[in-house]
Amino acid sequence: MVRTVWASDGLRGFYRGITPGVTGSLATGATYFGVIESTKTWLENANPNLSGHWSHFIAGAIGDTLGSFVYVPCEVMKQRMQVQGTQKSWASAAAKGSISQTHGTRMYGYYNGMLHAGCSIWRDHGLKGLYAGYWSTLARDVPFAGLMVTFYEAMKELTEYGKTKYLPNSDLDVSNSFEGLVLGGLAGGCSAYLTTPLDVIKTRLQVQGSTSRYNGWLDAITKTWTSEGVHGLFKGSVPRIIWYIPASAFTFMAVEFLRDHFNDKVDTDASELATLSIDARSEVEEAA
Repeated sequence: MVRTVWASDGLRGFYRGITPGVTGSLATGATYFGVIESTKTWLENANPNLSGHWSHFIAGAIGDTLGSFVYVPCEVMKQRMQVQGTQKSWASAAAKGSISQTHGTRMYGYYNGMLHAGCSIWRDHGLKGLYAGYWSTLARDVPFAGLMVTFYEAMKELTEYGKTKYLPNSDLDVSNSFEGLVLGGLAGGCSAYLTTPLDVIKTRLQVQGSTSRYNGWLDAITKTWTSEGVHGLFKGSVPRIIWYIPASAFTFMAVEFLRDHFNDKVDTDASELATLSIDARSEVEEAA
């Protein structure tokens, strides 16, 4: 696959769909990490009996669901831009009829960019086209987001337990950023592999174009299972894991880094404010 993409599209071929990809990731990341801490705290306060891992899973799932309203249309545009290749190869494939589900019927036109893709999908299919595979995307991303946060928090607890039990007197001090890098990568890789079947179904629904091969999520699962078996449901698992390990690692590293420095700044500001308040009070008392 790497050789084929390089031969036909060069380096640019590996970055097709990057604009909608980044846009969707920004929306998801902002809502995901923006609400996960507050949601987790609210869940634990509202339901004291709710175990820590369940609250992590639910908080991650809610955060991802909120981001899906922007993320899914971006994902549809990204997927279609990624599979189309160069304009020359697309025109050649269209002429041969190899991009049709039905002979003589093209899936969709060639997209020159994110705006062109969005307008074309809206014109041809309306809002439904932009949200193609919405429920299958949620079915993939909600478990993925919940599992990733749960795995990450569980591995953090396991790491702390290991340090306390096996290195009680050690001076080893591992920064939270480095811990986030390692544990975040492991959590993302495990979650990505377990949700690969859901990703396969989502992608097939989103790239099928005007002529529908699958009549919904359950139909896509049934046909994939019948024709390809378990292997078909886990197609693309290796590149998915290779993608999510560094992505999750750098994401959690950044989150831990910002969390540490932001909290330090808040504590410092609070301390300075308290000092100023005490000094002001002392001055008032002396004046009195």
